[in-house]
Formats: sequence, structure tokens, C-alpha cells
Amino acid sequence: MKAGAKQPAFVLGLMSGTSLDGLDMALCGFSQNGKQYNYKILKARTIEYRSDWKKRLSEAQHLSALDYFKTDADYAHFVSQHINRFLRGEKHRPQALASHGHTIFHQPRAGFTTQMGSGALLAAKTGIVTVCDFRSLDVGLGGEGAPLVPIGDALLFGQYDACLNIGGIANISLRKKGKRIAYDICCANMLLNFIAGRLGKAYDKGGQLAARGVVDENLLDRLNKNPLYKKTGPRSIGREWFEEEVLPLLETSGVSVQNQLATATDHVAHIVANELQKNKIKNVLVTGGGAFNTHLIKSIARKTTCAIVVPEPEIVMFKEALVFAFLAWLRIQGKINTLRSVTGARADSSGGAVYYPPRA
Repeated sequence: MKAGAKQPAFVLGLMSGTSLDGLDMALCGFSQNGKQYNYKILKARTIEYRSDWKKRLSEAQHLSALDYFKTDADYAHFVSQHINRFLRGEKHRPQALASHGHTIFHQPRAGFTTQMGSGALLAAKTGIVTVCDFRSLDVGLGGEGAPLVPIGDALLFGQYDACLNIGGIANISLRKKGKRIAYDICCANMLLNFIAGRLGKAYDKGGQLAARGVVDENLLDRLNKNPLYKKTGPRSIGREWFEEEVLPLLETSGVSVQNQLATATDHVAHIVANELQKNKIKNVLVTGGGAFNTHLIKSIARKTTCAIVVPEPEIVMFKEALVFAFLAWLRIQGKINTLRSVTGARADSSGGAVYYPPRA
């Protein structure tokens, strides 16, 4: 995996998003020819979380220190078991794992960010070099520690004006004045799935439930007026922000759950479309679970003149796992994988802790 090498490198990307959909695994091949980077997803799978793991991860912020680290180890064991099954019989053995982990705390202003899933245990249990904790170095450099995907957007998907990911959080990456910038836009599936859960659904498939509801203009106005949306420059959103800033508006709205879902979907569409219009984006690549929310995508399209491009399902579902695999490949080569123009840090960096297992 030497810098500039033309032979392909194979990296297994692992991603667990804030929406708790499951663990995404993507075995990716990368090669470089001059300044041109090429990629291919060779094999991919999502391991849906059982109810017990959803509960443990969603409540981990309330654990004692002892129980937190036990859960961290248990989660790494869980992930390593699925890695070993996924790779059984695979002819392309990855030279590295890229483990994003599952974010529990993200408080860059307080100087820390934590993701569940011990990288040391993953390396020990799989025997594969493991890159993890991608965000902490940037936070230490004064950055938001997020989003990290934009360097992959620039080097792997540079044909688009912007890349929009609609996961638990909606975030955007774009070129502006010759620089790559990116930031979180608003809560997306974190919000929509929370409301759908109150209707007994894990998520609103295709946005069908929202489409049958009625938008409450008062709640919509309150959601849209959050001061965060006027902030310029790097910004990141975590679970804490959702619980403190968004959830109380739902709880005090007096709006039926069905209409809350319709209103929240329109809110996400409004905030996303506003960012596309404000930045004069002509075409945008849309990925993440929200790309399958037909009602949401149509709502965004109605509110903007931008061409909305939803790629093949494999890219929609596994783009983040692909890009974190790419970040790990860059990290092992000692190349920059985090951009200060995106995060607001005082320097570009090559982030990620690397664990090397003993040689057999």
C-alpha cells in the first residue's frame, strides 16, 4: 500500500450511522494512476442491528464508565465476528480495516468525540491492520471532526458540483472558491426514524407515511427557524443537538404523530433545498438511506432548480463505508485525509489511530 502504487489495494470499510440502521461493510479496491484515483466496491453487506444492540447503542451515553468500556469491547467482538464471516472464502483479503465505529459522544467544542468499537480488539480478532478513531486528531487541532467524507467526494466523485448524504444527519460537500467545503445541514433520518418509531415503524419506507400526513405550518416554522441554519462556516450536528434543539419542539407541538412526520419531512426538504439554492449547485449526487425516501427526494426537487442525481443502490447504501475505506488507505500511506477547509481545524491532517496485529 505504498503511496503512488498502481497495484490495487483492498480495504474493508465499516460504517455505523446515527440512524442505527445497521453495520455497513464494503470491501473496496483502490488504485492510483498519477492524480487519478479509482475505486470499486467488490462486495458489500449491511448487518441489521437486532433490538438488543439498537437499545445498547442508543442508550450508551447514559452508561457508567465501567459499563461503557464493556459495551465498547462487546461491540468490537460483535463487529469482528461479522467481519470474519463476511471475509470467509473471499479471494481479496483486505490489507486494512477502516472502522468508523458508532458515535456516542460528539462534542468538538469540549475537545472530544468518541466512537464505540475498540480498534485494538478488531485488529486482534481479525488479524487485519485496523484504522479507527478518524475524528479525534482533527478535534485536537480545533476542528469539528466532521464531516470527513468530503475528501473522498473530491477525489472519487469530483464530477458532481456537490455530494449530499442523507443519513441520520444530512450533510453536504461542495466546491467553493477553489476549495472543498462541507458541513452538516440538519437532522434527517435521526428525526424521521424517531417519529416513525412512534407509529410502530423502524422507518418511513419511501416516505409513504409522511405523504399521507398534513404539514403543520406552525411546527414547520419553528423547526426551520433554528439559529444553526443561519450559521456559516464549518458546523457539525450530533445526537445531543437533536435532543436539545429539535425533540422539545415535537414534544410541545400538540401535533399528531402522523402530521409530525409530514412536517419533519418537509422541514428536512426545505433546509436541504435552501443549501442547494444558496450555493447555486447545478447537480448533486445524493446517497445515504434518505435517498430511498421517494417522498423526501421529490420534496427537495420541487424546492430547488438543482438536478438531483440518485446513483445505483450500491453507491447509495455504501458510499460512506467506501469513503472511510479510502480514508484508511490514505492514512496508511501517510497522506492527508482530513481537510481544514471542511472542519475548521488549524491544519490539514492524516487522521486515524492504526493498530497492527502480530504477524502470523
